[in-house]
Amino acid sequence: MTHYSFHALTDSGLVRGNNEDALAFDADLGVAVLADGMGGYNAGEVASSMAVLFVKSELVRWLSANGAHLSTKQVARVIEMCFDEANLSILNASISNPNYAGMGTTLVAGVFHGAKLVLGHVGDSRCYRLREGVLMQITKDHSMLQEQVDAGLLTPEQAACAPGKNLLTRALGVEEVVRTDVREHHVQDGDLYLMCSDGLTDMMSDKAILQVLSSDAQLALKATELVARANINGGRDNISVLLAQANKTAEKSGLISRLFSRP
Repeated sequence: MTHYSFHALTDSGLVRGNNEDALAFDADLGVAVLADGMGGYNAGEVASSMAVLFVKSELVRWLSANGAHLSTKQVARVIEMCFDEANLSILNASISNPNYAGMGTTLVAGVFHGAKLVLGHVGDSRCYRLREGVLMQITKDHSMLQEQVDAGLLTPEQAACAPGKNLLTRALGVEEVVRTDVREHHVQDGDLYLMCSDGLTDMMSDKAILQVLSSDAQLALKATELVARANINGGRDNISVLLAQANKTAEKSGLISRLFSRP
């Protein structure tokens, strides 16, 4: 059986006066959600909070009711439905309230279900996996820069320094229909997953992130170090990190039998 430990941390950074990121998790049911809002006034905060609160509560409610009998395909479908509902809620709020006009948000949400991660995302908030010393980005940004990379117009290295990082091709709350990427990932013992907003990845290279995640520190200290380094490097945006560590739990019966077995 796979056991998951979680830790989350968000910080406004050094430039922005408010924090338009939102995040939440439920350790018992393996739900993790992170969003990065956009819009004038406090509209970005509203959009990201709406997305995180709705998706987390709906996933927790559904998982609590359906529990251990779920297939990963069912989980994937529910994640997609939650994204659709959150999208319409944010869009309707932006239409009905002038202060919220044009608001939207990225969203990345995962359900750690046994030895599987079912991961959905829209926008450029990311999820990384650290496995056996190798850090891999397991989401693909929905951004103009990523499209240019996919088309061969820019290398990933050029894109990291190019202007227009904030031009998204997908976000929640912008159009009536949103396309959500949902993928299933196999989890190995020892895997460490990082969800984050671009306030982290714009301020830190993947190599620098790997250095922090590879340390022997506890999850809370790793999260604190990531945020601190992003701020040291400029802290130009809100910074949010959500860590999930996978570890196998020993079967009690097997452990006891080993303790009391005779040679």
